[in-house]
Amino acid sequence: MRRKGVDIITMGCSKNLVDSERLMAQLRHAGYDVTHDSEEPDGEICVVNTCGFIGDAKEESIEMILQQGQRKAHGELKRLYVMGCLSERYLEELKGELPEVDGWYGKFDWKDLVTDLGHAWESSLSPRRTLTTPGHYAYVKISEGCNRRCSYCAIPLITGHHVSRPIDDILAEVRELADEGVHEFQIIAQELTYYGLDLYHRRALPELIERMAGIEGVEWIRLHYAYPTDFPWELADVMRRHENVCNYLDIALQHVSDSVLTAMRRRITKAETYAFVERLRREVPGICIRTTLMVGHPGETEEAFAELLEFVRWARFEHMGAFAYSEEDGTHSAEAFEDEIPEAVKQERLSRLMRLQQRIAGEIQEKLVGKTLKVIFDRVDGDYLIGRTEYDSPEVDNEVLVALKELPASPDEMIGGSYEVEIISSEYFDLYGRVKD
Repeated sequence: MRRKGVDIITMGCSKNLVDSERLMAQLRHAGYDVTHDSEEPDGEICVVNTCGFIGDAKEESIEMILQQGQRKAHGELKRLYVMGCLSERYLEELKGELPEVDGWYGKFDWKDLVTDLGHAWESSLSPRRTLTTPGHYAYVKISEGCNRRCSYCAIPLITGHHVSRPIDDILAEVRELADEGVHEFQIIAQELTYYGLDLYHRRALPELIERMAGIEGVEWIRLHYAYPTDFPWELADVMRRHENVCNYLDIALQHVSDSVLTAMRRRITKAETYAFVERLRREVPGICIRTTLMVGHPGETEEAFAELLEFVRWARFEHMGAFAYSEEDGTHSAEAFEDEIPEAVKQERLSRLMRLQQRIAGEIQEKLVGKTLKVIFDRVDGDYLIGRTEYDSPEVDNEVLVALKELPASPDEMIGGSYEVEIISSEYFDLYGRVKD
C-alpha cells in the first residue's frame, strides 16, 4: 500500500475529467502521491469520480465503487471516497447501500474532500490542474449546468442551471496551459451555445473563441456539445476567419421527426433541423459535423425512424454516435410517457442506424486518400504512430496511423508535433498515411 498515495478513478465524460485534474493538483500540492486511472491502484486512499448520465454509466460507477470497497475489506485500501454526478443525484440512497464509503461528495462540493483531509483549498494554485491527457492537448470547461429541459435527459437534475465561467478566467487558464506546452484545446460544456447569457446577458461564445484564438501558442480550438436552437451564428464567422479554430462542431441533434422532436421537447422542427445543417455547411465550408442521435424514444414509430435514416443519408455526418433511449428517473419522459418500445426493437434500430453511418463514414474517409492533411500525433500503439487531423477529437473520432518504420524521426520526438501527412489508404474509421518530407 502506497503511503500518502491517492488513486483517482474517473468515470464518464471529459467534464468529470477536468474536475479530477483539478483535485489532483490540489492533492499533489498538499503532499500526496497521486495517480489517475491506474491499472493497479495501490494507494491508501481511493477517490471514484462517478457518472450518473444513463443506466449503463451508473452501473459502471457502482461496480467500480464495489470493486474498491472489496479492496478496502481485504486491507488493500484505508479510505474510499466518492464524488461526481452519481452521488450528486442519489446521495441518500447510496449512503445507505454502500457503508464502506468513507465520504460522499457531489458534483460541486468535492472541494470539501481536500479540507476534510486536513488541507486548505488553494484557489490561487498554479498550475490549476494536473493534466491526465498527453501534454499537447487539454479540455477546457467553460460552464456548468444546463437550462434546456429535454424530455429524456437527467443532466439538469444533476448539474442544475447553467453557470458560465467569466471570460477572463477561462482565457487565463488557456494562457497557463499554453505556457505549459498545450497547443490543442477541446472546449467543453453541457451546452456551449448558452454560454454568457447568465453573466453577460448575451450569447458570448463567439467573443470567447475569438479572444482565445488570439492567444500565443494556441494551435487548435475544437468545440464540443452545442445545441441547434438559438445557435449564435457569429461563431461561424469566427471559425472562417481563424485558422486555429478547427472546422469542427459537436452538436447533438437527437432526431428529425417532428413528432419525436416534440416529445423530446427539443424546441426545433424537422424543417429547421435540415435548414440548420444546410446553413452550417454553407457558412463554414468544409466543416466536420459530429452529432449524436437517439432511437427508441417513446412515440418513435417505424415511420419516424425511417425519417431519421433518410436524414442521416442526406446529412452525411462526418462523425455520428447514437444510443437507445433508456428511462431516467425524474425526467419528463419517465413521468409523461410509457417506455413502450421493446428493447429488442430499440437495439435493432440502433444497429441499422450505425450500419448506415459506417457506410457513409467509409465513403467520406475514402475520399481523403491522396490528400495531404495536417496531423498532430498523440501516441504509439503497436507498429504505428497514432495521430489526428483538425476534424478528429481525442478518444471519440477517427485516427491517422503512420507505420513506425516509415517515420522521419523517433516517435517520441514526434508526439505532440504537427506534420503534413499524405493519406495512402482508409478504413471505415481510420486513415493510413506517410509523413511528407
